[in-house]
Amino acid sequence: MSVTRVYLARHGRTALNADGRLRGLSDPPLDEVGRAEVSRLADALAPRRPATVLCSPLQRAVATGQAIGAAADAPVTIDARLIDRDYGSVTGHRREEVERRYGSVDSAPGVESRAALADRARRAFFELVGEFRRGPLVLVSHDAFNTALLAQLDPSLEHITQRTACWNQLSLIEGVWQVDCYDVVAE
Repeated sequence: MSVTRVYLARHGRTALNADGRLRGLSDPPLDEVGRAEVSRLADALAPRRPATVLCSPLQRAVATGQAIGAAADAPVTIDARLIDRDYGSVTGHRREEVERRYGSVDSAPGVESRAALADRARRAFFELVGEFRRGPLVLVSHDAFNTALLAQLDPSLEHITQRTACWNQLSLIEGVWQVDCYDVVAE
């Protein structure tokens, strides 16, 4: 047996999300809205019967993963390979301010490059699905990681975004991973 289905989820909202700030490797907790979002996300993913939930070590992802695991009665494992993009010295700054000052987030000094992020996300995904014999898996990560991975699997998704507490369905069909749906939010 092997993993043929993955639900790639984004953590719930934090105060930094609400304020338009780059979170990266900072570690804010979920806010009240984020906790409610995560509850709905857990309810949406539990019936899909995940065998394992893996999450980034940042507390916003851990709290999201734990809620999904509890709702699905599935084990939760923290995995550093799912960590957010490193925004270097602009972590915590408003995205619009960084873009105004440097032209784009990608041009700011010390920011993990898109190419490095895409390579890291692709490598992490294929390592993780290869390490587990049974699925489906839920991977809980971050907007930057998720969008980089989705674009690696389907280049037509290069410019999409991920709302907080959304999920994406990935399926292995005839040896190729495809994106079945993306940015689904439980209402």
